[in-house]
Amino acid sequence: MSWRTVVISRRAKLDYQMGYMVVRGEEITKIHLGEISTVLIETTAVSVTVSLLSELSKKKIKVIFCDDKRNPSSELISYYGSHDTSNKVRKQIQWNQDTKEAVWTEIVTEKIRKQKELLEYLGKEESELLNSYLKEIAWNDGTNREGHAAKVYFNALFGMDFTRTADNFVNAALNYGYSIILSSFTREIVASGYITQLGLFHDNMFNHFNFASDLMEPFRILVDKEVAEMKPQQFAHEEKMRMVNILNQEIRLDGRVQYVNNAIKIYCKSVFDALNENDSSLIRFYKIEL
Repeated sequence: MSWRTVVISRRAKLDYQMGYMVVRGEEITKIHLGEISTVLIETTAVSVTVSLLSELSKKKIKVIFCDDKRNPSSELISYYGSHDTSNKVRKQIQWNQDTKEAVWTEIVTEKIRKQKELLEYLGKEESELLNSYLKEIAWNDGTNREGHAAKVYFNALFGMDFTRTADNFVNAALNYGYSIILSSFTREIVASGYITQLGLFHDNMFNHFNFASDLMEPFRILVDKEVAEMKPQQFAHEEKMRMVNILNQEIRLDGRVQYVNNAIKIYCKSVFDALNENDSSLIRFYKIEL
């Protein structure tokens, strides 16, 4: 099982050699592709051979490229993630609308529940208000409890003056962490043969990752928790590595301890099963070890 997140943060040349990614920098390091789940190329001072990119794509290894400010800007996505992609896409287009709304209702409910649990863990009294929102969630979140909960939640975590649009280190950390989580979800969606543009709730014509944006919602709390505990006074390499390492944290799913990377895979499959079998009870959510 692939589990390693490889971060390239210095000048190097990456190439492929007999099943290994070879990193040629100040030293030469070889990493077997079977161990890698994600490659994060954090600097633009890196050259990558097409042969390596081809093999990474074949192995369904997520590759994230950063810009000159070391922020994630693009990623490598295969055209065809599964041998039966055409059939999967046909199914995706035909998913029942009621089932999609049922699944979205479950996802939103779980997101608010995890926000409430994090506030409880941090001793924030606002958790009671989020608990009341949980009881008020309507079908397909028609009353927008998610939006109301978000305002209360972020103000409780980061202060009453905090907004998600402000230019500060907290938002920089949140955005970086969310982008890493989003990339993991796009990988699983494509690897399973579906397309990321067709979402359940998110429906922005300019968003190539509507489906991933839907599925990742309950996992945002892992990023929020890390940033709240980090209290960033800057957002440099060390802080970014803490965000990347979220994928290697342990959480509990179905009574077993899983790395976040693997939990995303299991959770995504359960959502696909729920949509294909018209049964939202098949969704398997994780538990945070608080």
